[in-house]
Amino acid sequence: MLQHAPTLTRLVGELKKLPGIGERTALRLAFHLLKSPQNLGSLAEALTQVQERVCACSVCFALTEQNPCPICSGGRDSSVICVVETSQDMLALERSNAYHGSYHVLQGAISPLHGVNPDNLRIRELLARIEQGKVEEVVIATNFTVEGETTALYLARQLKPLGIRVTRLAHGIPLGSDIEFVDPATVQWAMKGRSEL
Repeated sequence: MLQHAPTLTRLVGELKKLPGIGERTALRLAFHLLKSPQNLGSLAEALTQVQERVCACSVCFALTEQNPCPICSGGRDSSVICVVETSQDMLALERSNAYHGSYHVLQGAISPLHGVNPDNLRIRELLARIEQGKVEEVVIATNFTVEGETTALYLARQLKPLGIRVTRLAHGIPLGSDIEFVDPATVQWAMKGRSEL
């Protein structure tokens, strides 16, 4: 019976490793792939190509197929570095079309509970880039989580003695939302970060 097929069991096990995929979803995906052999071949080919071609940029550590990445080699403003946790965060900022400087991907955030300390992140490489003397501002764009805030505070302590401008992304009440439905912590941040009109 197919239920005991080792290859199907392995496929389900591999799919379960993906974020947000549980046993039932993994099984549903596996059966969908088995019903469409052309999709299975295309997926296998795409996974192989990603494994062979995608790497971390040697300058900013974003995922790329070209080293250095198009942003690092494309004439962007290198006097401003936006520090993000992941390549996904960098892509979100790029989609906004609001930032035109360079990036630095930490590849995570400080999280003692998960065994991630500053030495596990790309902080030394960031400091080395700054010591080259061309950086005037570092925009800290870590996530607004406990780990992201911890990382932001750690970075600020490391960067301020270097005499460069250190800024943090603004955070507060999202555009288009009613204050009555916003959580108290967000309202608190919005009050602390208020600006003059």
